[in-house]
Amino acid sequence: QVQLVESGGGLVQPGGSLRLSCAASGRILSISTMGWYRQAPGKERELVASITGGGTGGGSTKYADSVKGRFTISRDSAKHTVYLQMNSLKPEDTAVYYCNGDVIDGSSWPSSRVYWGQGTQVTVSS
Repeated sequence: QVQLVESGGGLVQPGGSLRLSCAASGRILSISTMGWYRQAPGKERELVASITGGGTGGGSTKYADSVKGRFTISRDSAKHTVYLQMNSLKPEDTAVYYCNGDVIDGSSWPSSRVYWGQGTQVTVSS
């Protein structure tokens, strides 16, 4: 079984910064894509950013238009961890942030399976 655990959420003022982390653990053989999603009250879950492949400092990234230039996704493949650096935060960034990973693990091999974390609350308010 694979678990993803997010951390780093909290309350921040507009214009502030937060760094989210998500660590995957279990019988992991490989993780291709890891991503961050968010869901605000009354809205659907949306992709914030994703990263595919690459080691520390590398990988192919994708961002939602609403966060481009403000958020940066990165990963440490050796630690099965993905990060989301969030700068210039706005009230509309308030949501529960979830990470996911496309994982090949000991029970799914050779196929992959998508696992989700439990979510971490980010609130941007003065």
